[in-house]
Formats: sequence, C-alpha cells, structure tokens
Amino acid sequence: MPTVKIEQDALRRVLEAKGLQHEPQRLAEDLPLLGTDVDRCDDEMLEIEIFPDRPDLLSCETLACAIGPFLQGSEAKPELDVSKGEIHMDVDESLLDIRPVILGAVVRGVNNGSNSEQKESFIKSLMDHQEKLHFALGRGRTKASIGVHDLANLSPPFRVKSVSGEHSFIPLQMQVEMSIDDILKKHPKGVEYAHLLEGKTRFPVILDSNDKVLSFPPIINGDHTTVSHSTTDFFIDVTGWDERSCECCLLLICLQLACHGGTIESVSVNSCLNEDLATPDGTAIQHELPLSLVTDILGHDFSDAELEKALARMGGRYLGKADGENITIQMPRWRYDMLHPIDLVEEIAIGHGYENLGTASPSHPTSATPKSEANFIRRLRECLQGMGLQQVQSLTLSNEHDQFEAMRWEPSGEVTRIKNPISIDHTLMRQSVLGSLMRLLAANRRHELPQRVYETGICVRNHNNCNRAAWLCAETTSSFSMGRGMVQALLRDLGANASGLEVEWRSVPEGQGPWLAGRSGSIVISGEEVGQMGEIDPSIAEMFDLKVPLHGAEFDCDALQRLIPDPVH
Repeated sequence: MPTVKIEQDALRRVLEAKGLQHEPQRLAEDLPLLGTDVDRCDDEMLEIEIFPDRPDLLSCETLACAIGPFLQGSEAKPELDVSKGEIHMDVDESLLDIRPVILGAVVRGVNNGSNSEQKESFIKSLMDHQEKLHFALGRGRTKASIGVHDLANLSPPFRVKSVSGEHSFIPLQMQVEMSIDDILKKHPKGVEYAHLLEGKTRFPVILDSNDKVLSFPPIINGDHTTVSHSTTDFFIDVTGWDERSCECCLLLICLQLACHGGTIESVSVNSCLNEDLATPDGTAIQHELPLSLVTDILGHDFSDAELEKALARMGGRYLGKADGENITIQMPRWRYDMLHPIDLVEEIAIGHGYENLGTASPSHPTSATPKSEANFIRRLRECLQGMGLQQVQSLTLSNEHDQFEAMRWEPSGEVTRIKNPISIDHTLMRQSVLGSLMRLLAANRRHELPQRVYETGICVRNHNNCNRAAWLCAETTSSFSMGRGMVQALLRDLGANASGLEVEWRSVPEGQGPWLAGRSGSIVISGEEVGQMGEIDPSIAEMFDLKVPLHGAEFDCDALQRLIPDPVH
C-alpha cells in the first residue's frame, strides 16, 4: 500500500482555507474508517498507508477534500468547477499506435505559499502526488503518465506528434540538448522507463507554438517548463493507454491545485481517437443502484435521510428513488474505485457507520459437516506440525522465474497469467508451492537457523484449482535421509501403511526439478506420482541468494486424499 507522509502544518493550512478545523486526535481515530492505516499522527506529522482502492487520498489536499464531509459534515461537492479555456491542443493521428490517450488542463492563480519554505513544501507535495499517481493509477506510467509545467514559460497552442529518435531537446535536470535515443540510453528517467517504448521507432512529444518540447511522455519533461517558486499558472498533460486512469490522474492533480485557490480551465483537445474533447470534465458521474441490493447486503432498511447523510459523508450526493426499485447517486468523477454496484453499497455502509447497522440473529439453524478435503488438509497439517515444521501462508501469485526457470519445472498444462500485473513479482497464478517457500526463506535468509517451514495452499494448473503441500528446511544438518524420513512419517500418519498400499521410490531424472542430482526421489502410490522430495541443488539455492543446505518436498494433496483411505472413517 502507498505510504503518504503529510506535514500537519500543511494539512492545517488546507483545512483552514476550506473553513474546517484541524483535529489530529480525531484523524488518528477515524481515518481508518475512510480507507487508511494510521502509522503516525502527532503535532508534526501524519503518516498513513492508503488502501489500494482509494487513490484519491494520496495527497494532503485531496485527503482534506475527503476529510471535510466525512469527519466534519461540510457540504459534499462531487463536481469540480471547470471554466471554458482558450487553449487548444492538436493531436496527430500517428499517436494512435504510440500513446493514444492525450488530455490536458490549465490551472491559474494557484497560491503556492507565503514564504520560501511553504513554496518548497508545495512543490514537493505536488511532485510526490504525481509519482504516487504514477504508481497507483498509472501502473508505473504504463496506463497513464503526468506532466506538470509552468504555463508562463510556454506558448500555446500545443501540438502532440511523433518524432524519430534523432529529435533533440533539453530534458529536465540537464543543461545540454539530448536526442531521444540518448535520453532512453543515458538519462536516469530514460533508462528507468525505456521499456515503455520498447520496439517503437517513433516517439511522442508535446510542442508549443515555438516548437519547444514541453514533454516527451511517458519519460521526461523539457527543462524550460520546470515548476518553480514563482509558478502560479500551471499546464498539466496526461497521456497513456487507459482513458479512465488518465482522466482520474488529471482530475486529482487539478483538485490538488484548486485547493490552493487555483481556477481550472478546460483545454480543447483534437484527439487522435476521432473525437474532440474539452478536458477535464468536472461533472459528477450518476449511478443507478438497486435498493434491494443495499438492503440484502447490509440488512438495514434505509430511509431517504439516512441515504442522503451516508452518501454526503463519502463526498457523494443522493438524488432519490428513481422508480421505487433503484436509487440515483452522484459520485465524484475522480473516484476511480467506483467500478461496480457493490462499491456503492460499501460507500453507504461506511458513510452510515457499520456500528449503526444494527444486529440480527440467524432466522434458522445453520449446521454443516466438514468437507472431506478440509478434514484431510487438517490431518496433513497436524502431521507436519508434529515434525517441527512452522506453517506459513504465501500468495497464490508468483512469477515465471520462481515457478519454472529457477525450479527447473516445466508448466503443467496452461499457465494462468495476470492480464495487467502491477508487479514483476506477481505475473501468474502459481503451479507449485515450493517456489513460494524458496522466496520466503530468501526474504528471511539473515535470520538464525534452523528454518523449517511448510505450506498447504491453492495452486492453479491448466486454469483449474488444485491443493498442494510443500515443506522446506534450511539447517546445517540437512540431508537426503532426513527428508526421506519426513516423507515416510507423513505417509504413515496419513494411513498409507495401514491401508497396505504399494509405495514406490523412483529416481528423478537429472535436471528435472530443483533437486541435487542423485539426492532426490519421486514418491509413487499405486502407480501414480504423488510428490517429489530431495536436497536442493546449491545452484538453485544461489538463484534465491541462499547459501545454506536445504531439503524439501512437494505433494499433490488431491492425489494423496484420493489414493490413501482415511483409516478412521
């Protein structure tokens, strides 16, 4: 979750400008209800972690806009005042396959502080908000990237076109011109984000009427547009591939500047998407929500007054019942998290207060019997814990390296991949558990030995869920015989011996799996492989920065349950 550090003096100035009180103690108590974790709240600093579904709370100013209605009952305003501007931005059709979504806005008359310290704090807050939006909404500038410029140094109208890699300009933090090719290879920001333009032979630039480069999105701005202490008029550009992400980024930067007295003006954009736009659009988004859904989920029959108050606390507006079955709600356009009717139900619950929903008892007895697979997993866990292993629970998300490349396992069926991963560490649903345990021990490699862990969890193979179990031991006395003894104890406790099943040990071909050659085994019951075990090859351990002896095992829980009858039932 993004961490936001806000100086209490800065928050106090923004709240007082809105006619609101600054109450640090109440912030510490009630902000978690709004979607944050408060790590620190004293006279100097407010430090909070913002839940991923609330990117509209990532700056001091936008947080203040949410605090007012929620904590102090100020009037909710889901609209953003935008006046018609005179500036035009023409987008060339060549951007359609390079970076098609282009938006812009102008904010004039921003009060950035009364002294040098406040001005510097304002600029830092603006840049910090920009980078957090790049992470939260822009997905590392892939979906959206933001450019903030000093309008006084620009000459409208603006043009957005594609240029070759030989095109040159002076980028931010440089004193000499650099070609785009050189920027991507040598400039720190170019090196960091060059992958976003990989394979492109033409690159996007934003030019003013003097042909000076404002921005080379999504990489770097031109040096002459840098925001300074004297900047009061701003031009904001947002470019990317996702229209909704770009729109929310633009609105939230405008909202932040408007909190400092800025007046927002629209920019006319001749879009390469074959439509003329006036951005930003400050109107609220209207939603129709089934009243029965609210009642069924929350178990409370809301009056119109309760709905009006609850939604106003969340910055929205209740417009009444449309037809007796649906209610009409307006929410701010910058609330990116409003994706589904259930999100609106949650807004009503938070605004009303979970503690005010009342209590209810079940209308009829609800008894059940344990699922057979749950009973089997319980028995397996008790056995592993009895061998001195510590249970852990990791994510079902993993990556190609940890699952296949480092573990030397081939995919089993089709791999279920994440369409829009937010991290290179989480790009697919795991097919085995042992790779997750290797990564876990890697994160704890500086802790003392022994480290003996196990996990039972869901894996996804060929797009179907399956239950698997694995353990991994890092200890100075690690050996094949210790691992074999643990497997034999597991099979005995599960009832394989009592059932008279034929259990075979077969060698694992060299290079198949993370095992050390000649120090591993495949466990076969009734002709079906149910798992593998062995010592971990040191070359595999080094890929995870592990320098200690390791042994482990992984089993197919579904196969074990199917092949070994429960000796008790």
